[in-house]
Amino acid sequence: MRAVDTNVLVRLLTRDDPKQVALAEAFVARGVWVPYLALAEATWVLESVYECDAAAIATAVDMLLNHAQVSVQDAEVVEAALAQFRQHQGVCFSDCLMVEVARKAGHTPLGTFDRALGKVDGAHRLT
Repeated sequence: MRAVDTNVLVRLLTRDDPKQVALAEAFVARGVWVPYLALAEATWVLESVYECDAAAIATAVDMLLNHAQVSVQDAEVVEAALAQFRQHQGVCFSDCLMVEVARKAGHTPLGTFDRALGKVDGAHRLT
């Protein structure tokens, strides 16, 4: 299966460039795999460049998880990260993903100085 990068995901999610959207859709039509890193970067772009709020970011991740032609790396880990993200205001999706990746690997708690992230199950705030 082929993979996609952050830019392809952003085009699919924002639909802001008709030519690139068409190219992205054509590429995805045969099935694609989305690595964690591309997903984390895409959510960062949605937040910082497109000023999407948490609800819009959660919807975007959910759309990718449920897209018939998209296979997200360790979808169950991403689903758990999405649940954490929806539960904890002020924590970015990529931080929730990092906690869930660490959990899957058996390496929790995840140490952090981030106050908000420290409240997420599986993280430990260093004080």
